[in-house]
This record gives sequence, structure tokens and C-alpha cells, in this order.
Amino acid sequence: MSRPDLVLASASPRRIELLAQLGIVPDRIDPADIDETPTRDETPSRLAVRLARTKAGVVAGRSPGAVVLAADTVVAVGRRLLEKPADAAEAAEFLTLLSGRNHRVFTGIAVAKDDQLISRVVDTRVSFKVLSPGEIRDYVATGDWRGKAGGYAIQGPAGAFVIRIVGSHPAVMGLPLFETANLLAGVGWRRP
Repeated sequence: MSRPDLVLASASPRRIELLAQLGIVPDRIDPADIDETPTRDETPSRLAVRLARTKAGVVAGRSPGAVVLAADTVVAVGRRLLEKPADAAEAAEFLTLLSGRNHRVFTGIAVAKDDQLISRVVDTRVSFKVLSPGEIRDYVATGDWRGKAGGYAIQGPAGAFVIRIVGSHPAVMGLPLFETANLLAGVGWRRP
């Protein structure tokens, strides 16, 4: 019996790199285009897993017989969501809020195969050092914040802002490896 195709429901280069650490190369990349607006009173954790499940379901609907892997990362300070900044001013606002504080990164992952849809959410706590206005300005000038939940990428220059991580470093990058491997195994998918 042949192995079903693995479809990654994301065009994120970081997720592709993280899968490569597991020795996995998706057979196809098919980003799901969904509305990511939080519902009223939705917690960051529930939002992350709902978005991952929705993406997996959408892509599975157009990929019969395939195993679909989807993920979504949400950054929160308390219940305040820090989505992808719209512009440099909002990126600077987010970094100012994160300066000297703890925040949480919730990464929802979902795997769909046939009628199965299983998911997990990984909660990682990240502590930032106190950032000077110059550090914020210099980071924003790099453009590394573009397209990043919370306005930063831990694998880029903002990694120098992190004092401590409690949880999964790869989850902060966009894909928790331990949970991903377990979910794929849970639906019977194995590397070639």
C-alpha cells in the first residue's frame, strides 16, 4: 500500500524548514485562505486550534486521500491578541508592549486524513528583556516583523530579546516538532 501524499496547508518557509528537521518534505503545499478573525470572547488558545483545524479541513476538502497538516500561531499578552502588524508603527507598538514582559505563544496544529481531524495546541511562555526605544526602532527597520504574529520572529534578530522560553522553541517559530510527529503518526502517516 502506498503512502498518502502529505499536504502542508501553509506557505510558511519556517514551517517547511521545521518539517525538514524531521526529515519530512511535503508532497504539496496548498495554503488555506480563511478568515482569521477571532470570534467574540474567543481565547487565544482556542483561536489557534480553531484556525489550524479550519485550514486543515479546507485543504482536506480539495485533497482527497491525502494527509493534510495545518498550523496557526497566535501571540497574546493576557487575552490581548497580537496579530501580524499592519505597519511599522503597529510593530513598534507590539514590541513596546512585549518589552520587559512575559507573553504566550499558542500554536495550534491539526492533521486531517479522510474523516479524521485531530489537533493540539502548544502553549509556550516567552520572556522579553526590557527594550530601549533604539532597539525597537532598529528592529522595526529590519522589516523582520512583517507577516509575523506578535511582530517578531524568534529565529531572527528578535531572538536577542528573549530572556527565557518555557515550552517549545519550534512552536514559537510556527510548528511544534514533537506534537507534529505524534499527530502524523496518529493518522498512520510515516516518512518514506
